[in-house]
Amino acid sequence: MPLVTPLAPDADDEVRELAQFFNETLGFCPNSVLTMQRRPAIAKAFISLNVAVMENQGRVTSALKRLIGYVCSHVAGCRYCQAHTIRAAERYGAETEQLQNVWEFRTHPAFNEAERAALEFAVAAAGVPNAVDTDIQARLRDHWDDGEIVEILGVVALFGYLNRWNDSMATTLEEGAQASAQQWLTDLGWQRGKHQ
Repeated sequence: MPLVTPLAPDADDEVRELAQFFNETLGFCPNSVLTMQRRPAIAKAFISLNVAVMENQGRVTSALKRLIGYVCSHVAGCRYCQAHTIRAAERYGAETEQLQNVWEFRTHPAFNEAERAALEFAVAAAGVPNAVDTDIQARLRDHWDDGEIVEILGVVALFGYLNRWNDSMATTLEEGAQASAQQWLTDLGWQRGKHQ
């Protein structure tokens, strides 16, 4: 049971309008946003940040951004966000080989060197304590420009917020996200956990 019950999707007209972004991303408005709208300014600011972070300005693809969100959520242990990010990666065209082998990114041929550097950085940046060192920074700089690095770290930071929000709230997982997690993550030991 969630700490705070989500409001109905139409509880705030402005939030409802902004939240249409998630219909493309996930196919539904997340319960996390429906909970945030108890303070509409928080929900609106979050949606605006999410849209800005996920916008593509360079070579960091939508699929890669969602895989970065997934590895960050896995490192943080947030099963709700793991389900959401793997669903979004699938919807944004991540290759089946990448979805099936995301934790073999360091060696699997489905990932190129730039993707490996971004995912390695994400794992290090999502950890507590932060494990980004000069070697990881140098490798990231070998493949990505400054703007792209800002995009990558924007995803890491966004999911730092979401991982804490959803795990602390025990946000109820939606059926679509549950289905994607069962398809792609059960072999990795994923379970719904507190997000009933």
